[in-house]
Amino acid sequence: MRVLLATATGLAALAACNRAPEEPEVRVQRAAVTLPAVAGRPGAAYFTLKTNTSPTNLIGVTSPLVQRIELHDSGTKGGVSRMIPLDETVFPARGILEFEPGGKHAMLFGIHSSVKPGGTIPLTFTFDPAPAVTVEAEVHAPGTFGAH
Repeated sequence: MRVLLATATGLAALAACNRAPEEPEVRVQRAAVTLPAVAGRPGAAYFTLKTNTSPTNLIGVTSPLVQRIELHDSGTKGGVSRMIPLDETVFPARGILEFEPGGKHAMLFGIHSSVKPGGTIPLTFTFDPAPAVTVEAEVHAPGTFGAH
């Protein structure tokens, strides 16, 4: 019986070694956009990114309905709140990267006038080494994100 168990365990380990490596992949969850309170000002996007086996870098976010999207982090220096541009957003294998109010966020400049609360907006996330992912983000009125 022990010989059979040892053989089965060895075969299972050998089979696992022969599997192709898992392709890098990122899932985008809870994507939401908050419109600006003042027309012409930037809006914000929040989302959660989850990666599988590879450390991953978020390169950028784009949308056909937004002129420019920048990635920022919120911070305080000398008692003054600031937005700090993010040059690199690497997260570890099987890691999670949160973009949420008061922390990391995407700023959306030049949002098309057709984007309205209650609708959606396409956001395309570009990664390295994982392939790009496009999702439909929920659009919220100013000050209503997270309110239920």
